[in-house]
Amino acid sequence: MRLINLFKAFCVALVLALSPGVFAVEQPVQQTPPVAMVNINTADAATLAEALDGVGMTRALEIVAYRETYGKFRTIEELAEVKGIGMATVERNRHRIMIDDN
Repeated sequence: MRLINLFKAFCVALVLALSPGVFAVEQPVQQTPPVAMVNINTADAATLAEALDGVGMTRALEIVAYRETYGKFRTIEELAEVKGIGMATVERNRHRIMIDDN
C-alpha cells in the first residue's frame, strides 16, 4: 500500500513538472506607451525629428523644405519623395503619420 501511495505521488509530481504553466510565474504585462501622431503638413522640423523613427533634424528640415516648395502632402507615400526619406522609413512610421491640411 505504501508503494502504491509513493507511486501515485511520483506520478502527480511528474505530471505537474511536465505541465506547461503550472509553476510559471505570472509576468506583469508591460504597457507600451501610446504612439504620438504627427501631422506632416503642419509640424515643425523639431517635432518631426522627435516623432519619426529614423528621421533626424537634417531629414526633418528636408521634409519642411519639400512642403514649402511643393505644398502640403496629399498622401503618406509622398513623403518618400523627400531627399533622404525612403519607403522603408515611411513604412516604419506609417502608424505615427497623419495628414491634415488645416
